[in-house]
Amino acid sequence: MSVGLLVEVVGWLGAAALLLAYGLLSSGRLAAGTTYQLLNLAGAVALAVNGVVHRALPSVAVNVVWLVIGLAALRGLARHRRHARHRAEPHDDPAQPGR
Repeated sequence: MSVGLLVEVVGWLGAAALLLAYGLLSSGRLAAGTTYQLLNLAGAVALAVNGVVHRALPSVAVNVVWLVIGLAALRGLARHRRHARHRAEPHDDPAQPGR
């Protein structure tokens, strides 16, 4: 496979990932959680790579911003999971011996 063809395949796969994520979210088949954000990240990276090769700078800019937003969302989801796990763990309570 030539590099040019590989870049095109990567670009189309990126577009498919973004459209799949949006379609699944919009139809209620997927929550706006980790899977959704990972599909968005994969799509943004793939389209940014394709845009760099084709020197399509507006596309690159949009996809880099999309990537940053996705990374921030994943970080927020991870933080939320950590806090939820921490709240669910039993804590030492001096008022309740043996716990």
